[in-house]
Amino acid sequence: MAREVALPLEIEEERPRRRRWQRILSTARKHPLGVFGLSCVSLLFFCGIFADLIVPYDPEATLRERQTFGALVNTIKPTDTKLTVVDAQLDVGTNFDIDGERMTVVPPAPIVSGAGTTLHVQRASSQATHEAGAALELDVAIANADPSWSHPFGTDHNAKDVLSRVIFGARISLLIGLTAIITGVTAGAFFGVISGYFGKIVDTIIQRCVDILLAFPAVVLLLAIITVVGDEDSSVRRFLANNTPLPKGEFIGIPTFLDVFIVALVIGLAVAVFTTRVVRGAVLSIKENVYVDAARAMGASDARIMMRHIFPNVAALVVILGSVLLPVAILAEAAISFLGVGVPLGTPSWGADLSDEKSRQLMLEGYWWPVFFPGLALSLVVLGFNMVGDAFRDLSDPRLRGSGLGGGGSGGAGRGPM
Repeated sequence: MAREVALPLEIEEERPRRRRWQRILSTARKHPLGVFGLSCVSLLFFCGIFADLIVPYDPEATLRERQTFGALVNTIKPTDTKLTVVDAQLDVGTNFDIDGERMTVVPPAPIVSGAGTTLHVQRASSQATHEAGAALELDVAIANADPSWSHPFGTDHNAKDVLSRVIFGARISLLIGLTAIITGVTAGAFFGVISGYFGKIVDTIIQRCVDILLAFPAVVLLLAIITVVGDEDSSVRRFLANNTPLPKGEFIGIPTFLDVFIVALVIGLAVAVFTTRVVRGAVLSIKENVYVDAARAMGASDARIMMRHIFPNVAALVVILGSVLLPVAILAEAAISFLGVGVPLGTPSWGADLSDEKSRQLMLEGYWWPVFFPGLALSLVVLGFNMVGDAFRDLSDPRLRGSGLGGGGSGGAGRGPM
């Protein structure tokens, strides 16, 4: 007869912990793409939360550096409107000092380098003088600088650090994506459950409203709503500004938080429309189950049946919809910002940076980094969320569990209301 040997308490406690880590590692091996997607999503959350601490430069500041140029060819006198320097490369709008006097480069200023560059300048007063032959120190904007150790992603034509704008743009994408998903999926699940459970006239009214909204292309609908709602004099904007605790000015480093929040709510409307239709279809099937009839026969109210028997059975579907539609919401923000009606101008945003006309023109001349890196960040985040959504669907659906379809990116996560 075998004897039972009592194991020390520490060993008994260690076994469940070891099994838990083994299950986690086993799941990671089955879904390597899901792990990669989770890494991209985690990086997005980290950058969005700690952007103020990790950005190397102010994303909205024009970067300048002190440079000493060659001797002046001509003497600067109060009546002069031009000066010539050696080996200068300056943009229109560059500010610099001559003997303590502020000067500004104005059109037509050539953006070329070489001996004898002529700069048309405008002085703050008529007392600026500078003798010929003296060296000239200028505070030059570091515009279109190549990627380097000091600026890993380079600078754009406004002399703003691209890396700082990409990092801070993660906060905008995270804020808009999460706000749109939380409001849209919650509202969509609510109306979907009501529509599917009650049916008849309630279902007809809700679904006809959904059909009307789905009849318009999503981007066109978003553009129209944002143009009306986002106007300074719109009633919705005044209501949000005067009757809600939403910040009117800068908040969490975003200069125009209310405008960004309105964009998120409008995108959430498109998410709600799609979610309503999907949840309604699931409820139509669930409400025919025997346990729902039994609860109704026992006298349970409609509200209790929906909360205790209907919604718990669609909760997993709602969570999957949220993970699948989150990258769609982020792409929607980038699309409408690309068209010029998204987040306000000047706000660090991936979509706004991609829509910058000057950057796109300079890209054809070889200055690719101001457009490439925001686009790369947007692509990685959307791809990451799609992979996480597929992996989560695989783990939550018994029919797919262990098949590896979710981790392989079947493509279903990429379809959405947009």
